[in-house]
Amino acid sequence: MPIVECVPNFSEGRRLDVIDKIVSAAAAVPGVAILGCESDKDHNRSVLTMAGEPAPVLEAAFAACKAAAGLIDLREHQGEHPRMGATDVIPFVPISGISMAECVKLAEQLGERIYRELDVPVYLYGEAARVAERKDLSHIRKGEFETIRDEVKTNPARLPDFGRAALHPSAGATAVGARFFLIAFNVNLETTDIKLAKRIAKAVREKDGGMPGVRALGLELAGLGCVQVSMNLVDYRKTSPFQAFMRIADLAREAGVNVRESEVVGLVPMDALELCAKQMAESRQIKSMEGAAQVWLNQLANETLKLREFVPDEQIIELKLEDFMSPEMQKFPYLKGVGDFLRDLASDKPTPGGGAAAAILGATGIALGEMVGNLTVGKKKYADVQDVVKREMAALTPMRDRMLAMFAEDAQAFEAFGEAGKLPKDTDEQKAARKAAMQNALKVATVSPDKTAALGVEAFKHVAEIARVGNKHAISDCGVGALSLYASINAAVQNMRINLPGIEDAPFKAEYATKADQYERDAQRLLDETLKVVKAAIGA
Repeated sequence: MPIVECVPNFSEGRRLDVIDKIVSAAAAVPGVAILGCESDKDHNRSVLTMAGEPAPVLEAAFAACKAAAGLIDLREHQGEHPRMGATDVIPFVPISGISMAECVKLAEQLGERIYRELDVPVYLYGEAARVAERKDLSHIRKGEFETIRDEVKTNPARLPDFGRAALHPSAGATAVGARFFLIAFNVNLETTDIKLAKRIAKAVREKDGGMPGVRALGLELAGLGCVQVSMNLVDYRKTSPFQAFMRIADLAREAGVNVRESEVVGLVPMDALELCAKQMAESRQIKSMEGAAQVWLNQLANETLKLREFVPDEQIIELKLEDFMSPEMQKFPYLKGVGDFLRDLASDKPTPGGGAAAAILGATGIALGEMVGNLTVGKKKYADVQDVVKREMAALTPMRDRMLAMFAEDAQAFEAFGEAGKLPKDTDEQKAARKAAMQNALKVATVSPDKTAALGVEAFKHVAEIARVGNKHAISDCGVGALSLYASINAAVQNMRINLPGIEDAPFKAEYATKADQYERDAQRLLDETLKVVKAAIGA
């Protein structure tokens, strides 16, 4: 299956509702995987990354471009990043099973369509360029929207590849092309000296005699109180993120300035990071990385490059594409959400945790009870129990969403306890206030799983009744639902009990300890009753 990546850039990074509408337009096209969308308020720019087979990706790119043309007005746009269009640039990148020549054809098809249907002129760039100078996007975009708008009327060199001698009044022009995998890599400096950032950018960019394949700008990031060397590494095989970072760090150090952090905007190939890790090892005279590749990648990202908010599963393209290219994910797309939740659950982040797991187990048990109910209602063989099943289903179904809502309530309770622990404790008054806040937070953190357990017991009663009269061909699913609810209730009880020793309010502690005991007894009784019915039905 041929897979192409497309990375359209839009001249909007502040209005979240506008960005969401653009991304939604692309995501609505069947067969396209949205791999990520990065927005920058200072640049006032968003970068959408998507992949899939060529035809749907082309359709998604057009849909996003059409949405942007109707939502973004360049006459009102201001930002640090150069721009000439509402949809500023759309590159196609070959990933697997597709050639660069085929990506060029995609660029030509899309460019012609954008002008024909949206009246937005298009310049072909990169490997799709029909004019040698236009291989370089910066050559096309020189002077930005305002200058191009004025010069295109009289300067033949400014004429677009698709369109007449006039830009779209609000959407400007768009560059569409094909290229090798580009890495958008930024390095932030611990200074507000914009002149220094510009000097370093000039020193590292290729056109001024710097590093091969590097395009760089010095930008001011007012929101972060620093300056940035913003780069596009157009061929990481020539200059990798590691090499660019180390050169910038050296130049900054010579000026008495440190690097604060770096960031990858969008996605990066695993090959590029492995190359960086190898270069890092060589710079430290380490002869072998065999058996420790992941360790080196982590050290590279976290320590050497100081990468900010880098999430490998979300930003390494091969990992991100695994789910999309998997036949299982194609057939069962909801597994992506399940996998994302389990990765979060397995991480070192405190939430989601056991409380979230209890809610998911409970909702699963409820859904399985509903499933057996739905397989019973309308069946002639079970006509005499229709009213019973419908009554149980009417009570059970609303509980599924209520149980899932406990996921968020548990996380909020945990975060409240964490915030209470951060309160100052320098004076006696502060210590007293902090203690009171932590005691209250412990109570809230006990009440939340109490609600989960109580809801689980109530739902379990309905599942047990459906098991008693429901479709015997699906009775094992009621058994699984019962086990899920039993686990949910007991998991919630564990989350109650862990908080009780720290609570000083004796009546509260006694009340919830008693409730926890009762939940455990109820869960065991309901499990025994339900499994007895299930085993009898299946002859176990």
